[in-house]
Amino acid sequence: MRTRSGQKVKLTSYEELLAVPTIEGASDIPLDQLHEFKDHPFHVVDDEAMLELVESIKKNGILSPAIARKRPEGGFELISGHRRRRAAQLAGLDKMPVFVKELSDDEATIIMVDANIQREEILPSERAFAFKMKMEAMSHQGVTSDHNGPKLSTSKIGKENGMSGTQVKRYIRLTELIPELLELVDKKKISFVNGVELSFLSKSIQQIVLDYINKGKKLVKDKIARLRKIEGTEEEQTESTNAILYEVTGTVKQVYFSLTDTQIASYFPQGYSRQQMEVILTLLDQWSREQGV
Repeated sequence: MRTRSGQKVKLTSYEELLAVPTIEGASDIPLDQLHEFKDHPFHVVDDEAMLELVESIKKNGILSPAIARKRPEGGFELISGHRRRRAAQLAGLDKMPVFVKELSDDEATIIMVDANIQREEILPSERAFAFKMKMEAMSHQGVTSDHNGPKLSTSKIGKENGMSGTQVKRYIRLTELIPELLELVDKKKISFVNGVELSFLSKSIQQIVLDYINKGKKLVKDKIARLRKIEGTEEEQTESTNAILYEVTGTVKQVYFSLTDTQIASYFPQGYSRQQMEVILTLLDQWSREQGV
């Protein structure tokens, strides 16, 4: 992420920016000139909490100004205050008080994350992308960890949010999930732990897993562990993935106990690998069960 100014700007702390008893010094800016922060990871939802904020604004106005910075193309980029802007719209306002600050991209990102991360209800996906954005901003600023050298400090972010550095890393791993699987983590249809494990799979295998879940199948931890060990070409990985996900115990095992490898191979074209034969036997067994054969 590049800064929009070559000159280093001294960053006013987040606490200093928001610990303001009145709106004195803030500018009233039209709502249509306030634009969303690029790649803003937090969702603005018209839920019950939003309706309460709307009623509060109608009664008392906006007591805590938003924070924004000027955009080169015109208007202002919101850093803090996305929910207040939406609530102001619903309350029928056309302006809101805003502190306009001169901030680099990295400084703005850190403030944006810190201003939102302490909300009571935050989805795993929101926390994941917020932590990732802050980590990248910190790395650009040369923030170090407790060790020597320019190492990224997950422990620092963890301490700020009441968790370990390892847990921060787990959240960031979720950003490697395809959007549909990440949404299932948000909806608690996939556990956080399983979501982290699935994030290590390739996107193509994740898609197969998604199709499996959408068919109403239950994804157990043991299968995920086996999926992570899959190797080979893309075609071989696809075959192995289907074999692991759709395997049926019982009939296939009986076949292996009653027939030798040579006998099994005699039913397949020459050159088929054992893995390919296992996949076909597994699928045939599943089909026969579904047909009631």
